[in-house]
Amino acid sequence: MNRYPRNMIGYGADRPDPQWPGAARIAVQFVLNYEEGGENCVLHGDAGSEAFLSDIAGAAPWPGKRHWNMESIYEYGARAGFWRLHRLFTGAGIPLTIYGVASALARSPEQVEAMKEAGWEIASHGLRWIEHKEMTPEDERAAIAEAVRLHTEVVGERPRGWYTGRCSENTVRLVAEEGGFDYISDTYDDDLPYWLEVGERDQLIIPYTLEANDMRFATAPGYITGAQFYSYLRDAFDTLYREGKEGRPAMMSVGLHCRLIGRPGKIAGLARFLDYIGRFDGVWCPRRIDIARHWAELHPHVRRERPSAMGRAAFVERFGGVFEHSPWIAERAWELELGPAHDRAAGLHNALARMFRSSSAEERLGVLKAHPDLAGKLAAAQRLTEESTAEQASAGLDALTDAERARFSELNTAYVEKHGFPFIIAVRDHDKAGILAAFERRIANATEVEFEEACKQVERIARLRLEDML
Repeated sequence: MNRYPRNMIGYGADRPDPQWPGAARIAVQFVLNYEEGGENCVLHGDAGSEAFLSDIAGAAPWPGKRHWNMESIYEYGARAGFWRLHRLFTGAGIPLTIYGVASALARSPEQVEAMKEAGWEIASHGLRWIEHKEMTPEDERAAIAEAVRLHTEVVGERPRGWYTGRCSENTVRLVAEEGGFDYISDTYDDDLPYWLEVGERDQLIIPYTLEANDMRFATAPGYITGAQFYSYLRDAFDTLYREGKEGRPAMMSVGLHCRLIGRPGKIAGLARFLDYIGRFDGVWCPRRIDIARHWAELHPHVRRERPSAMGRAAFVERFGGVFEHSPWIAERAWELELGPAHDRAAGLHNALARMFRSSSAEERLGVLKAHPDLAGKLAAAQRLTEESTAEQASAGLDALTDAERARFSELNTAYVEKHGFPFIIAVRDHDKAGILAAFERRIANATEVEFEEACKQVERIARLRLEDML
């Protein structure tokens, strides 16, 4: 099977109503990453110093050496930044989700105690704040298990949420296979939570953000002042709040780091944002675990038929009749690079239509000839396919007067004699009078013109059938 694993469609044009508590128009969720003491450092057994997300411009690892300046910047986050953020959010009455690196939490017992007393969620941010991209699956699985063990030992309960951040291509799968997480956040691909099927497990994904995130104080292009951060957060909030008022509520994640936003000149922008959203009604500021519980209760996952995951025989049996009596189209479509985008009507129709369009003129003529006459002898003898029977009935073609039936019979005969294939129209797009008018108009077309029109109608019929099936 030639299958493309990336999901490029998600919820599509019409995302679901999350039904946030209190009919909120937006969920604004704040994450505080606690990484201080879990970063690369020779004291931690690493080959060199940390180089990621600090105020040191152009930082690079120092192989085999302690980077005193880098270490002290991280220490600022634990010693000063954390407590400034703690005062801000407890004062505002807004709970946080902590992405806690297990080894960092173990080195910060007073901060952990303060997190727990504030009622904040402490999710796992992995065992160490290091890159995982080169890890073998076995090593990363072991690191996940140790992160859970140490987190549970330090915090007093196991984490229910997970975010690695510096992850590998295997991270989400491995964390889901661990089996104990209510949600995973190592994606940035949506404005709402969604379910991911990993083997037999239905895993909830709550996407995170790298743009409404103070990490951009330490990257280029990025924020220079707290006012820039505030401006971006405000604009994002205004857009999502407006969409919520229009009936499409969503989620806004805000990512924070103790050593970055915890600096006085930066936190001022965050404080302004908290004041700003406090002026609006219908704003829910939950922890991520609250979102996970809400979603699991109101939007539980229901496994459904996924065409891209079907074997050839099942795929052809299920979709071989979408183009009338032409299973070869489904056989060829199965060979294409199918993926999640083809598990919905529009995507699967595109795959089938591609095979129809790329076939020879003789093959397409065969598809046209496979279609029955409208209100013809097969209908009278009740020998239409189930789909054709329902389609003709939907337009009232199963209840014709004698005069109407005679006119259809006359037109059918004349049309086939002229063009060599039956008159084809997506009857569900028309009523009986409209069908008859189209019949009388199109019979005069040149055959090459009518051939192309009939092919378009065949594709339209297939699209409507797939909407019913999927």
